[in-house]
Amino acid sequence: MGKNHLGEFEEIVMLTVAILHGEAYGVAIIEEMETRLKRSVSIGSLQVVLKRLEDKGFLKSELGEATSVRGGKRKRFFTVTNVGKDMLRTSKEQRMQLWNAVPDVALEFVGL
Repeated sequence: MGKNHLGEFEEIVMLTVAILHGEAYGVAIIEEMETRLKRSVSIGSLQVVLKRLEDKGFLKSELGEATSVRGGKRKRFFTVTNVGKDMLRTSKEQRMQLWNAVPDVALEFVGL
């Protein structure tokens, strides 16, 4: 996808980062996505998307404090940037326009 578009997984990752507001780091993001969506997510695929979203300017990250629990390793926390928030709003509006254009009859269940 280009810089002005979001893929499905990118959008899900950004929304999850927003849900975790201030507490969004790799493992927490995966746990939230798996809990809410009942969808398995690998750390590798998440890291690739987090980097791509940061490169696009939709997310920013900073390192937290080192903790003894993690053997001195610091967590990288992600937040949605203003540009990212605008992209999420645009994506939501586009989806709603499409949903609103679907005739009710098109989604009715037809029994046999």
